[in-house]
Amino acid sequence: MKKKYFKATAPILVLALGYGVVQLMSAAKPAPEKKEESPRPISLVYDEAREEAVRLTVATQGEVRPHTEIDLTPQVSGRIIAISENFAEGAGFTPGETLVQLDDADYRLALARAEAGVAAAEVVLLQARATAAIKRQQWETANPGREPTPLQVNQPQVAEAEAQLRSAKAELADAQLNLARTQIKLPFRGRVIRRDIGVGQYVTAGTVLGRVFATDRVEVRLPLTDAQLQELDLPMGFVATERNPGPPVTLSAQVGRDAHQWQGRIVRTQAAVDQQTRLIYAVAEVADPYGAGASNGVPLAVGLFVSAEAQGVRERPALVLPREALRSADKVYVVDESNRLNIRTVEVLSTSKDRVVIASGLTDGERVVTSAIANAVDGMEVQPIAQLARK
Repeated sequence: MKKKYFKATAPILVLALGYGVVQLMSAAKPAPEKKEESPRPISLVYDEAREEAVRLTVATQGEVRPHTEIDLTPQVSGRIIAISENFAEGAGFTPGETLVQLDDADYRLALARAEAGVAAAEVVLLQARATAAIKRQQWETANPGREPTPLQVNQPQVAEAEAQLRSAKAELADAQLNLARTQIKLPFRGRVIRRDIGVGQYVTAGTVLGRVFATDRVEVRLPLTDAQLQELDLPMGFVATERNPGPPVTLSAQVGRDAHQWQGRIVRTQAAVDQQTRLIYAVAEVADPYGAGASNGVPLAVGLFVSAEAQGVRERPALVLPREALRSADKVYVVDESNRLNIRTVEVLSTSKDRVVIASGLTDGERVVTSAIANAVDGMEVQPIAQLARK
């Protein structure tokens, strides 16, 4: 019995003894040394703020519209017998080109009658002058040294004949003018917006034949704030002159897949503030937008919506930074001398896709972060890395 009991308990005693030895050895082992590592500072790329004399760019936008846009109307009545191929929607025409031809038969007859009237009036005037000369000679022979009355030498009859000739010539000029007006032309180069008539149609004076616009120049109406107007040094009611042609403006737009730019000038400003928007509108002009003023063959088309950048006329000292340095609308991250991050609020004068111009809130030479940073905290320690290149 004892032998069986020993065999049964022996494994348990061995396990218990081993467990006790392991515990004793663990208790006697010295505790591992704990090492506390400080957090590594975040590496940030910075660029130095630099002071420059800058000429600010005023950014705005507007829609291109024609300088001259009119309804084409005849000044005489008649049936349309021909229409130029260039009088079609979208087509262009040249100055003096006949766009619509009216039937001129009646006007040629009127011209012939007017020419005959002039000839008859000239004959009457010649007769009146001859009669007046004969009567004066007779008077001087019969009454030497005495001055005749106007009626005695037919002066009223001569004056009447002269007036009739002038009237006949006026009727002739009117007939010639009406005949010329059967050819409907315009004195400028332009394009057709729409055509409202067809061959065979009878039109009267004042009938709208279509709508056209001139292509010698186009306008863009640009809204400006008071500050932008001051930056451009433009007074309200400004009108460009030879001595002051107005500030240059660059217009840009995306046409298809390509970006295009056109050059123009601000030629005038409104003399009143818009009551709805509280803005002041300036008008920029681009000369020959469908010809020499086009951008790589792409015209500044009427109706196109464009962005505009006008150059300021005054240089001023300001701090210039890369565009990436600006956070939100008016925040920048500055690395101080102890390599800690300071979040600053600055006054922004101007921004573009490449740079930002700061009026205040920074000093020349301060290190401004240009790289991306998540969860920035004021006063956090950072590892600054200088910007290698700057445009």
